[in-house]
Amino acid sequence: MTTVIAFVFMFGLLVFIHEFGHLIFAKRAGMLAREFAIGFGPKVFSFMKNETVYTIRLLPIGGYVRVAGEDPEIIDLKPGQHIGLEFNQDEKVNKIIVNHKSKHPNARIIEVEHVDLDHELLIQGYEPDEEDGKLTFQVDRKAFFVMDEEETQIAPYDRQFASKSVGKRAMQLFAGPMMNLLLAIAIFVIVGMVNGVPVDEAKIASVVPDSPADEAGFQVGDEVVQIDGTSISTWEEFTEIVQNNPEEELSMTVQRDESTEMLTITPAKLETQQDITIGQAGVHQASEKTFFGSFEYGFEQTYDTTTLILTNLFKLVTGQYSIEIISGPVGIYNATDQVVQTGIMNFLMFTAIISVNLGIINMVPLPALDGGRLMFVGIEAVRGKPVEPEKEGIFHFVGFALLMLLMLVVTWNDIQRLFL
Repeated sequence: MTTVIAFVFMFGLLVFIHEFGHLIFAKRAGMLAREFAIGFGPKVFSFMKNETVYTIRLLPIGGYVRVAGEDPEIIDLKPGQHIGLEFNQDEKVNKIIVNHKSKHPNARIIEVEHVDLDHELLIQGYEPDEEDGKLTFQVDRKAFFVMDEEETQIAPYDRQFASKSVGKRAMQLFAGPMMNLLLAIAIFVIVGMVNGVPVDEAKIASVVPDSPADEAGFQVGDEVVQIDGTSISTWEEFTEIVQNNPEEELSMTVQRDESTEMLTITPAKLETQQDITIGQAGVHQASEKTFFGSFEYGFEQTYDTTTLILTNLFKLVTGQYSIEIISGPVGIYNATDQVVQTGIMNFLMFTAIISVNLGIINMVPLPALDGGRLMFVGIEAVRGKPVEPEKEGIFHFVGFALLMLLMLVVTWNDIQRLFL
């Protein structure tokens, strides 16, 4: 049960922060954000506030912010269509009844001749069986379509995604990944404040019982200053030598209080998930608690994590890594189960790493991802005009289908790994 709660918390937090970035910058740019959704599929829960419908959906595989104009508008009124109109106190149309007009006895029924809800905000038409000429009705900027008794706010062109400048659209798309990186920084800062920030020196905070370091006589507080005659001054230098020498005897000089000790250690051999063999000593790095150092640690850890993910992504694209290393929701859930058992701080670190991963992956220029949409905004900036909406729509539709197929393959691999 603990794993389920942790996974739901992590998934909800990461998706919420990502989509919240899209939502905030859409509203700042004056776009109409129709829906803020956590999950896909059927609605589980929803409410409306400040023009936006907030929903939780059944399938926990992501989320989205639906901005007016990103996709074709939901309702398109045609000449000859009969609709009902309701008016506000300013005599402007505030509700357009598309069907079930009998449920709205006060609505004025007209036959549509011309509609412009983008710029002029008017509806022209005739009353059925009446001899009056063509009538023109002004439409309120915040009027609603009523379809199957569900209300959807209209979106004048200046509230639509396409009406905004290239810079505002790019920022709205980039805001999701940016928020994931900021979340990672914040989590790493918290971890640094609670656990302390690792010191630069190769100083030992703890020794794993029955490990090579324990057998060699290492103690808490020891600082490694030399390995096989080579002076070292940082923890990175120490770990690099240990990892590069599995099952190889190493002579280390350590500073212990006011004295110097000579210790011999043979790092154990460890196989990583990428089938790489490294050495392991069985010691943990020393740390210190510092307020400003925690912020520096937050940025450094986020940068290092970003670099590692980009490196692995490059190796995946170039064929150096197999697709089998990718994990989907099932694999992440399994990893969450293992991390939760090691403590809350490790779970927070894991959440920060997944947050960086989510931000980076969404920036990849693939269809249906933020990076794919940013690519089209970039093309528009270069050529001076946008790509035809139909072509972009097909690109994203096909890409989304392929993305779902990839998700199925990755999930199948995750399930197989669980039973191996």
